[in-house]
Amino acid sequence: MQIGPILRAVGNVQLMSSSLVLPSLGIALWNDDGTAIYFLESFGILLVIGLALFFATRGASGELRMRDGFLVTVLVWLTASLVLAIPLVLAPPNLSYTDALFEVVSGLTTTGATMIVGLDQLPQSVLLYRQMLHFYGGLGIVVLAVAILPSLRVGGIQLTKGETTGPVKDSKLTPRIAQTAAALWLIYVGLNVLCTAAYWLAGMTFFDALTHSMSTISTGGFGNYDASLAQFDSVTIELIAIVFMILGAASFGLHYLAWQRGSMNPLARDPEFRWFLGIIFGVALLVALQIWLGGRFPGFIESFRHSLFHVVSAITTTGFVTTGFADWPGMAAAALMLVGFVGGCAGSTSGAIKVVRVVITAKLAMREIMRLIHPRARFLVKIGGSSVPDEVISAVAGFVTVYIAAYVVLSLGVAATGVDLITAFSAVAACLNNMGPGLGAVAAHFRDLGDVAVWLCTLAMLIGRLEVFTLLVVLTPAFWRE
Repeated sequence: MQIGPILRAVGNVQLMSSSLVLPSLGIALWNDDGTAIYFLESFGILLVIGLALFFATRGASGELRMRDGFLVTVLVWLTASLVLAIPLVLAPPNLSYTDALFEVVSGLTTTGATMIVGLDQLPQSVLLYRQMLHFYGGLGIVVLAVAILPSLRVGGIQLTKGETTGPVKDSKLTPRIAQTAAALWLIYVGLNVLCTAAYWLAGMTFFDALTHSMSTISTGGFGNYDASLAQFDSVTIELIAIVFMILGAASFGLHYLAWQRGSMNPLARDPEFRWFLGIIFGVALLVALQIWLGGRFPGFIESFRHSLFHVVSAITTTGFVTTGFADWPGMAAAALMLVGFVGGCAGSTSGAIKVVRVVITAKLAMREIMRLIHPRARFLVKIGGSSVPDEVISAVAGFVTVYIAAYVVLSLGVAATGVDLITAFSAVAACLNNMGPGLGAVAAHFRDLGDVAVWLCTLAMLIGRLEVFTLLVVLTPAFWRE
């Protein structure tokens, strides 16, 4: 274990993280809302931590190995979360540290679950701070660091593998990993600009448009109002949100290729993205029929409008709402929670298992069925006409198994604190999938959960965002043995 290079990388990222509070500090000073001192204190603490690590490890040298990269990723996320919780303790809404840490982790992991009631009354500086957490964590803290801190020089590919989503971690869009990270963030910022403009033209104030674009492209789901997007009661805004939530949940590698070629063909031809759209419209149609026949809305068109929005919000793991889906009839609410396990495409800002893993798992199950029928035949698992390598199939099977195991264990842990089963299982599903809203007592917020349940849900969000293995591998004894 190379402690020096590891701490140097963490220190560099913490220095970068200190800038996260500056936009909120600026708007607090501009509005004179009394919160500036709290953001200044947080900036100072982050800066001191970063500088201390930087100067303590100036002479450290050595290339990070793969497992070192995993440890750096985990340490960066943990230390950033612990410090960035301070403003929400000191400033309105004056949360307890446990609740503030939950809120910050929810923001950084782009989950969107909240402890806050009364968002409408919070100062703009605090609202912007929450949305900046989404923006910062959207493509990943470490990916951003590799993009803008080439001085890391500690093995960028080793770092990004710990944070990259999807079954294949080795794909690079450009020859250098720093260039790849920079290209991804350029596209990410560009999509935020387009989304902001669209929301603004649709009738939002500029502040609302800017902040909601951050939570839309990052597939986070934080809003400035307790009613979420229902506050605006606008079909146009809902359609804009649908389009940009889908773009945020599509592979940013495909966005890069589309930008390079000046064509949308890379998206249109990608088998995972086609599966993604197919699942959206298939589930949306079924849910629309259910809520229409259940009398929740007066007509099928109105039912489909709300169904499509909430299915997109769920599968992209954004968590925006326009109506209370928790009280929808029959299977509709359950379908939204289940589709949240699917998630978006690999290499996107969305959470959950990812479409490609779900498709591979389904085809693997079908292959085993066919093997029982034809024992001597050889069947290949194919995606888009290409066979999937055995090592990828094994990795996917292992990931899905561990993911489900983590879900069951954490759900039982939350239930053991006295929470009813529907609330427990939906709360963990919402957190592990980085989705946000759940069912039961967590349909609107998580503030009614006890501290132990909140800590378990916080852990679930980190596990989901870091794709299970990145965090769990650090907790294994073998990891610490040379």
